Amino acid sequence: MGTTNKLDHFPGKITPYVITCWLLAACGGLMFGYDIGISGGVTGMDDFLKEFFPKVYQRKQHAHENNYCKFDNQYLQLFTSSLYLSALVSSFLASKVCSLKGRKPTILISAVFFLVGSAFSALSQRLWMVIIGRVFMGVGVGFGNEAVPLFLSEIAPMQHRGAVNILFQLLVTVGILTANLVNFATLRLHPIGWRISLGLAIIPAVLLLIGGIIITETPTSLIERDRIDEGRKVLRKIRGVDEVEAELQQIREACDQAKLVKHPYKELRKKQSVPPLVIGILMQVFQQMTGINAVMFYAPILFQTVGFKSNGSLLSAVIIGLVNVFSTLVSVYGVDKFGRRILLLQACVQMFVSQTAIGIILILKLTDTNTLPKGAAVLVVILTCLFVMSFAWSWGPLGWLIPSETFPIETRTAGFAFAVSSNMMFTFLIAQAFLSMLCHMRAYIFLFFSGWIVVMGFFVVFILPETKGVPIDAVADRVWKKHPVWKRFFNEDPKQENGA
Repeated sequence: MGTTNKLDHFPGKITPYVITCWLLAACGGLMFGYDIGISGGVTGMDDFLKEFFPKVYQRKQHAHENNYCKFDNQYLQLFTSSLYLSALVSSFLASKVCSLKGRKPTILISAVFFLVGSAFSALSQRLWMVIIGRVFMGVGVGFGNEAVPLFLSEIAPMQHRGAVNILFQLLVTVGILTANLVNFATLRLHPIGWRISLGLAIIPAVLLLIGGIIITETPTSLIERDRIDEGRKVLRKIRGVDEVEAELQQIREACDQAKLVKHPYKELRKKQSVPPLVIGILMQVFQQMTGINAVMFYAPILFQTVGFKSNGSLLSAVIIGLVNVFSTLVSVYGVDKFGRRILLLQACVQMFVSQTAIGIILILKLTDTNTLPKGAAVLVVILTCLFVMSFAWSWGPLGWLIPSETFPIETRTAGFAFAVSSNMMFTFLIAQAFLSMLCHMRAYIFLFFSGWIVVMGFFVVFILPETKGVPIDAVADRVWKKHPVWKRFFNEDPKQENGA
C-alpha cells in the first residue's frame, strides 16, 4: 500500500499541447450544451410553431388559455426528446468503437453525425425531416458524451483530473449560454430565425471535428490495444517530461488485468462491478431528477408561463446561461481542493430551498389564467438562478466526472456506456414529459423535483465515496474496498486473491 501512495503523483508539467487537447476535446460539451439551449428557444418561436405546430401556436395566442397547458404537445416535446432517445441507443455502439478503435475516432464520428444532423434540421421543410435531423444529432451526442469525459479523465494528471474533466461541463454551459444569445438575436429574424438558430449548431460540430483531428489518442487506449511504444511517446508528449516509466507501468498493469476480461458487459454482472455501476447510473439519474434540464430545455417557455413576453423570457434565459457558466468555474477550482461530496451536499441544500420556494410562489400567485405580479416573476428568475448556480458547481459536472473515474479499465467503456445511456434515458423522459407534467401537476412539479433532491442528499451521505486525489486505476483498492457499504462486494473474490 505504501508503494501505491508513492505513485500518486507522477512527474509531469501542464504543457501548451495538453491544454490544447483538453480544450479541443471539451468542444464535445460545447456541442451538447448548444443543443440543450437552442431547442427550448426554438420551440418558443412563433415562426417555428406556425410551420410545424400550428395548433400550439393558436393555443399560445389565446390570452385566457391555461398558463400551464398552452405548450402541452407530445410532438413538440418529441422535437426536443428525440435527440436523447437516439443518443441513448448510440451510446452502446459508441462504447464498442471507443474500446476497439480508441477515444479519438469516436470523437470524430461524434462530430460528423452532429454536423450532418445540424444541417438537416436547419433545412427541414417537414416535421419528419426535423426529427431525422435531431436523431442524427443524437448519435453525435451519444458518441461524444461517451468518449470525451473518458478522454479527459485518461489524459489528465491525477492531481488535476477533476478540474480537467469539468472542462466538458464548463463547455456545456458555454454552449447553453451561446444558444440563448443566438435565440435572443434570431427571434426578430422572421421567418428564418429558427433555421439560423438550428443551423449554427454546425459551428461547435466543426470545432470538435478539427479537435478530433488534432488531439492525440490517450495513452491508456493505445496501451490497451498493445501499442506500447506509441503510448510511451504520447505520455511523454502530454506530460512534458521523459520520466514516464512509472506511470506507464501502472497503465500497463491495469491494461494487462483488463485483457483477462473478454466480455466487459458480462464482467459488469459480477459482484465487484456493482459499486461503480450503481454509482455511475445513479449519478446520471439524479443529475436529471434535479429538474435542471426541465429548466434549461424550456426556460423561455417557463418564463412565458409566469408572465414574461418572448423577448423577456429569452433575456431571462440568457441571464441563467451566464450564471451557469460562471458557477461551473467554481467547480473547476473547488473539485480537487474541497472534494466531490462537499460540493454535492451543499448543492442539495441550495437546490432544495430554491426549488421549493419557486413552487410555493407559483402555487400562491399563479392561477391558470393570470400572470405573476412583476415582483414575484423577478423573484422566480432569481431563485432559478440560485438553483442553476448550485447545480453548475455540483451535480452538473460531477455527474460526468465521478462515473468516468470509478470504473476499472476492464469495464471502463462498457460501464460508462451504461452511465451515458442512463443520462440520455432520463433526459429523454424529462424532455418528453415535462410540458405534460407542467400541465397536469401545475406548480407542484417543482415540489416533485425537490423531493428527489432530498433523496440525493441521503445518497451522497451514505452511499457515495470520495474519489478526490485517488489515481484512476487504484480506485478499487483505495475506495471501494474501504467503503462501509461497498467493501462487502470485494471481500470474497478467490481468483483475485490468488492472482495477487
